[in-house]
Amino acid sequence: MSNRVLRGSGLGGVSFEDDRGVEFAPRQTITYDCPRGHVVEVTMAHDAEVPAVWECPHCGNEAARSTGEKPEPKQEKPARTHWDMLRERRSISELEELLAERVQLLRNGEIGPAHLHRNRPTGGGKRTA
Repeated sequence: MSNRVLRGSGLGGVSFEDDRGVEFAPRQTITYDCPRGHVVEVTMAHDAEVPAVWECPHCGNEAARSTGEKPEPKQEKPARTHWDMLRERRSISELEELLAERVQLLRNGEIGPAHLHRNRPTGGGKRTA
């Protein structure tokens, strides 16, 4: 049975190719300084767009470029509220009309919680125990 065993290199094994005649793409090493004192060196392609910050692999903080280059501040949109989204769809006069319709339905007992529309005793007298 041992004669029939296949022999191979396995996963993560040694490559049978050599590096002779292979030209690597031009590279650059970018250095980042972590606020906790770690120095992070990242190798990138020479023509790559270099980010101004890089996550420190040691502590997870944002490390800034050693050259002192500051990241561009991001343009943040203000948060849209429910009111903002509603105002995109309806005008104030439409909203007032809808409100009046809903109030009328509520007063007629057609909508709303059931406990507000229970049959109330008529007669207006006091209860006696």
